[in-house]
Amino acid sequence: MSFALTSSQIAAYHQDGYLLIKQFCSKPEVDKLYNTALEDNAMRKNALDLNDQSGKKTKLSLWFTPGNDVFGYLTRSEKMINGVAALLDSDAPVCHFHSKLMQKEPRVGGAWEWHQDYGYWYKNQFMFPDQLISVMVALTPANQENGCLQVVKGSHKMGRVNHGFAGEQVGADMVMVNNALQTMELVYCELEAGDALFFHPNLLHRSEANLSEHPRWSIISCYCSQSNLAYNESSQSWKVPVNIVPDEALLHWDATSLSEADFLQKENDPALKETGWEKEVSMGDQKKI
Repeated sequence: MSFALTSSQIAAYHQDGYLLIKQFCSKPEVDKLYNTALEDNAMRKNALDLNDQSGKKTKLSLWFTPGNDVFGYLTRSEKMINGVAALLDSDAPVCHFHSKLMQKEPRVGGAWEWHQDYGYWYKNQFMFPDQLISVMVALTPANQENGCLQVVKGSHKMGRVNHGFAGEQVGADMVMVNNALQTMELVYCELEAGDALFFHPNLLHRSEANLSEHPRWSIISCYCSQSNLAYNESSQSWKVPVNIVPDEALLHWDATSLSEADFLQKENDPALKETGWEKEVSMGDQKKI
């Protein structure tokens, strides 16, 4: 039976701006994803250190076009695309904008300031924020101790908030953030490994530094409808319908070394090559959590 969201889950997403799905990925799937990220040096070798205001670092690996690898099979899986399609405000095919492996290591993983994803993606000139969505899949437990995601429930209904720089990050206007915190509920999105959080690009969210003894790793995939034009985006994946694979493809992946793949190499991706990967991330053009 293919994964499908219920009408009440869809309604909750539109009301709250986010939706938590428990056990979206099975333990064998999570183990394969996490062990591949740990054991294959490609992700670490292609990761960028990003500083918060205190100097603590989060490692981020980013790619636009999902490949024929364990990470690509997750982002292209039938259950993922079915869930995304049910929540996007469009009947057009689902496209993959970009994905990131977020690596918050024990005691040193940095914080992220309050922001909206569309606060960044507005610069890419996507026309319709309701036709964009992010999905976070936890590879390790995420809790208050190790800096889980915090969201302001229902804040996506505020529309886009102005953003400015906070250290190396782009953060939301704190006057509006404080207004939102006085008006709406602050929620700590605690996840177990394998849980998935679907959230709207105008949802205000942040995370604390990881001061615990445990890592917080996650994969965040961002999608858009093919009908959602982006007038200032040099990558191509945002307008190419996802080539969906069966859910079981992830477990059947033959563990070919990621080091032999080119999806992480910036010189092989026109968007990263033309704009400059380090500059684009540090200037806030790509979302950070």
